[in-house]
Amino acid sequence: MIPRALTIAGSDSGGGAGIQADLKTFSAFKVYGMSAITAVTVQDTQTVYKIMAVDADTVAQQIDVVIQDIGADVIKIGMLFSEDIINVVADRLRRYSNVPVVLDPVMRAKGGASLLNRGAESQMREQLLPLATLLTPNLPEAEALAQMVINTPEDMRRAGLALVQKGIPYVLVKGGHLEDYPADDFLCSDQTELWLRRERIRSVHTHGTGCTLSSAIAAGIAQGQDMVQAVRNAKEYVFRAILEAPGFGHGHGPLWHFPGDRS
Repeated sequence: MIPRALTIAGSDSGGGAGIQADLKTFSAFKVYGMSAITAVTVQDTQTVYKIMAVDADTVAQQIDVVIQDIGADVIKIGMLFSEDIINVVADRLRRYSNVPVVLDPVMRAKGGASLLNRGAESQMREQLLPLATLLTPNLPEAEALAQMVINTPEDMRRAGLALVQKGIPYVLVKGGHLEDYPADDFLCSDQTELWLRRERIRSVHTHGTGCTLSSAIAAGIAQGQDMVQAVRNAKEYVFRAILEAPGFGHGHGPLWHFPGDRS
C-alpha cells in the first residue's frame, strides 16, 4: 500500500512553507499527502501580511473525514494558531491514538511574524506535547517549551532531555539558529542521544526548512523507517533542498523540494 500522511497546518500563499511545503515533501518521498488546513496566510518571502484562522469545527471535520475514509500512517502538525484549534486537534489525536504524530511547534515565521496567538503557547505545552511521538522545535521554540535559555550545543542537549522528561518519546532540537556553530541537530529519547552533524549553508533561501524537515521525517515514518533513519534521511533531504533553492523572492526564499529533479 502507498504510505499516507496527513498534515494539519496553515496555508502559505508563497508556497515555501506550511501545507504547500508539506505536500511537496510528501510527494518527493512518494507518500500520499492529505491536509487539514488550520489557517490561511497572506505571505511572501518577506513577511506575513494577514492570517485568517479556519474555525475549529471545520479543522476537526477535515481530520475526521480523511482519516475515516482514506486513513493515515502518520500525522504531521504545523501551525495551529489558536487555543480552540489546539484543543480540537488534541481531541482528534487522542481519538486516533494509533497514528504516530510529528509535532513541529510552529510559533513564528522566518521573518519574525507570530503564528501562534497569545495564550496558545501554554495550551500547546499542556495539550499537545504529551500526544507527540516526535517534537521538532527550533531553538526559540525549544527555549519557550523547555523554559530555558539556549546558547550552546550543550544547552540544546539539556533542553531536549528536559522535554523528553515531560513524556515526549523523541525530541529533535534543531541547531539552525545557533549561528556560531555548524548546523547540527540533537535527537534524543529516554534511551537515545544522537548528534546529526552537517556543515552550515550560508543562504537566505531557508523559508520553510522546519516544515519541510518535519514533513520529511513524517514521510519516512509512514514508509516504515525507524526514528533515527527517518531523521537522518530527512536532514540530508533538507540539506540538498537548500543547496538547490531556486532563489525566488526578495526575502527568505523557498527551498527546492525536489532536489536532483529539474525536469
